[in-house]
Amino acid sequence: MKLLNFVVIGKNVDILNTLKRLIENNTGWTAYVMDDENELKTYLNNHPVDVIILSSGLPEFTEIGIKAYALCVDDHIKVIQHFGGGSGLLKNEIYSLFPNYEF
Repeated sequence: MKLLNFVVIGKNVDILNTLKRLIENNTGWTAYVMDDENELKTYLNNHPVDVIILSSGLPEFTEIGIKAYALCVDDHIKVIQHFGGGSGLLKNEIYSLFPNYEF
């Protein structure tokens, strides 16, 4: 089983909480949600992160900045632009990032 630490960033708190619940329904997966992207730098400097999920409500230039910053901090951090579509799509997006791991 792959242990994964997620950060989920977006502007809709209800969606963020739903994504957190879906992620944490998987053993060994933890999610930290934030609706203020300015919090990300501090969080990444103090916590290990495997995946950043970009949720709804973020401007495109903010998403680009998050991707660039994450790569500067740790080039192993993966970023998913999640547009919805249900829990099955989310899992497939995550699984595709780690093709050599068994979940």
